[in-house]
Amino acid sequence: MEYTAQALASIVNGEIKGDPDVTIAEFSKIEEARPGTLTFLANSKYTKYLKQTEASIVLISKDLVPDEQVKPTLIIVDNAYESLAVLLEFYQKAKQRRTGRERPSFVHRRAKIGKGVYIGAFSYISKNAVIEDNVQIYPNVFIGENVKIGEGTVLYAGVKIYPDTIIGKNCIIHAGVVIGSDGFGFAQREDGTFKKIAQIGNVIIEDDVEIGANTTIDRATMGSTIIRQGVKLDNLVQVGHNVEIGKHTVIAAQAGLAGTTKIGNFCMIGGQTGFAGHLRVGDNVKIAAKSGVTSNLEGNQIVGGIPPAPFKDFRKNLIVARKLYKLAEDINALKAEIKNLKNK
Repeated sequence: MEYTAQALASIVNGEIKGDPDVTIAEFSKIEEARPGTLTFLANSKYTKYLKQTEASIVLISKDLVPDEQVKPTLIIVDNAYESLAVLLEFYQKAKQRRTGRERPSFVHRRAKIGKGVYIGAFSYISKNAVIEDNVQIYPNVFIGENVKIGEGTVLYAGVKIYPDTIIGKNCIIHAGVVIGSDGFGFAQREDGTFKKIAQIGNVIIEDDVEIGANTTIDRATMGSTIIRQGVKLDNLVQVGHNVEIGKHTVIAAQAGLAGTTKIGNFCMIGGQTGFAGHLRVGDNVKIAAKSGVTSNLEGNQIVGGIPPAPFKDFRKNLIVARKLYKLAEDINALKAEIKNLKNK
């Protein structure tokens, strides 16, 4: 598909400098751009490429617009990087949009399917499931009983949605995600064996959430595991039963949250960070990668380590840790010197 500069500018509320009718069909980096592509300029380090780029359209932050005339048409916006995200999302949705029902697939007669829904081959939609308008269900997706999926949500290949899950509007759920599997709940008997505790709750995912490939979100023991609006989970994240993740929090790959932990709004959590169960983390907390959270954290702080310390202390600890072998050598030398002094 081709798009004019005028059409793209209208999406991001940009101002055009150049030919409004020039068209592009693809996106490219500014230093590698070809005719017929759109690129962007949001960092002053790349302004040198503006005069030599072959791109037909450059999306540019207004504080980087040159005084002299340049070859490509410019779309001038407040923040080119943010506007690029809007255009890429628009482009991807238009490119990947599908409709209709592929065969073989199974849709229960008591399931409700909205308008413009795509159902890929070998997908299974169970009794009383509600699929709202313009949902995209790629091949080999399983949707359990009483599941509700909001308008415009995309489920990529191999996603498994257990019964009673509720998913909001405009979510993106990548391949291999499992939502609503049993939480890790067992009661230990006197003889040391374990009795499974039935997990009778569900999972609620609010609007505009993105969940990375092969992430797993457990259903609640009772009540709900809740992923609030705008949350972004990377690949291979484990979310335990009855966890609640606050609005617009982002969690990087291989993090794990044990049961009943509550994460605040607008938090940023680094990869491979682990959380013990039943914790509370306040709003606007940033946690460095590979941290181990074992106690509650107040809001509005940056921490790292096991257990997490203020980030300045965390960095100092890392520096010291790199010199532990030298400190050990010094201590052993001091011990030997003290021993010699005692002998004398």
